[in-house]
Amino acid sequence: MPPADDEVARSRARDLLRRIAVDVSPLRASRDFRRLWFGWLASHFGYHFTVVATFVQVYRLTGSSAAVGAIGLVGLLGIVVGVLGGGAFIDAYDRRRILIWAQAGFIVATATLFLATLLGSPPLALVYVASGTIAGLSSINSSVLNAMTPTLVGAELLPSALTLNQVQFQSTGLVGPALAGVAIDTVGLEIAYAIDLLCCIGMLLAVLGTSRALPRGDVDAIRGFAAIREGFSFVRGRRVIQAAFGMDLVAMIFGMPRALFPVLAVSRFGGGALVVGLLFSAPAVGALLAGLTGGWMKHVRRQGIAVTLAVVVWGLGITLFGLVGSNLVLAVVCLAIAGGADVVSAVFRHTILQLSTPDHLRGRLSGINFLVVAGGPRLGDLEAGLVAAAFSPYVSVLSGGIACIAAASILSTLVPALRHYESPTSPLPEEAASGY
Repeated sequence: MPPADDEVARSRARDLLRRIAVDVSPLRASRDFRRLWFGWLASHFGYHFTVVATFVQVYRLTGSSAAVGAIGLVGLLGIVVGVLGGGAFIDAYDRRRILIWAQAGFIVATATLFLATLLGSPPLALVYVASGTIAGLSSINSSVLNAMTPTLVGAELLPSALTLNQVQFQSTGLVGPALAGVAIDTVGLEIAYAIDLLCCIGMLLAVLGTSRALPRGDVDAIRGFAAIREGFSFVRGRRVIQAAFGMDLVAMIFGMPRALFPVLAVSRFGGGALVVGLLFSAPAVGALLAGLTGGWMKHVRRQGIAVTLAVVVWGLGITLFGLVGSNLVLAVVCLAIAGGADVVSAVFRHTILQLSTPDHLRGRLSGINFLVVAGGPRLGDLEAGLVAAAFSPYVSVLSGGIACIAAASILSTLVPALRHYESPTSPLPEEAASGY
């Protein structure tokens, strides 16, 4: 190849890399976003240790897939309490101070699990209560952080910031469960809780180093139950936001078989906690790859169609996971495909939500979104556990994947506003609030 042609080829390769590689501009543009991003990275890393530990611990205590699935129900109750309770004040006070109190709550709950496990086998009720408490605090913590993001980085950098958040979530989702499985297998459950406790302290230190974050707008007008009602009233009549929430519920309720991972690790793949950690990490493999190559997502205008297609691909990945039998490698590949599709769906759903919501409502709307995003998998845990107990884990996984594809297709047909949604060319959150 002549030197000139070789240089042209290299230039095109660099242009392609810049187009698809994740945009890190928000980390450079905002000091507080950078501190919170790295603090949240530590927090999520530790959180996955506790998730795997509680699933393994409950299965060891009971030997029941339904009891493991009940962790999802307990978590959902905690999220509902957190969303409703947090909605009364989350948009009326300094968001930094709310984050500090949330981290203190995480430290207490995780320390309780650590000490109880260190002293022996804890009562099942204690594990459930601690899991519910952590879930409730997570709803407040995540809502505040998501509400702060548009203000910290601006509307133009918002898709890139949300993609970076997905990279963070998925990288910790990849490494955390895998290392948790190794740690539990070699040391014990208590080490998993100890690691999460240290990570909670790290997030607290990150929050303490940020500036005050008062919501914009008339934040003194509404508090208490009226504030909660205002948040839910905003969603009413906005079909695109409702459909985006519905898509995530469809994917997580029908297509999230994580409650079956401890059962499948033993019955299908002939392994233990190490395989459980691998199955938990598998979706994050594809998700992390999708996030790291997600620079293209900031150029997509037809975001509603992108959400629908991503959810269908998620359901397809879960369906294939149910069909691969005892082949662990193929099972990991299928879960990775599903995880990649989930990141694409999440970035576009969150962008639609944030650019359709004024700042003084973002905490409450982020709370409702968290109820959907985190509550869906917990309902999925319950659904998967009950179907597996009534029929078999194979039937639970396969039927869930097929139901996910069918439900996403039906929802897209019933809500044409989602199919036709396009991102605004000059997004201004306050003006975009009228939505659809």
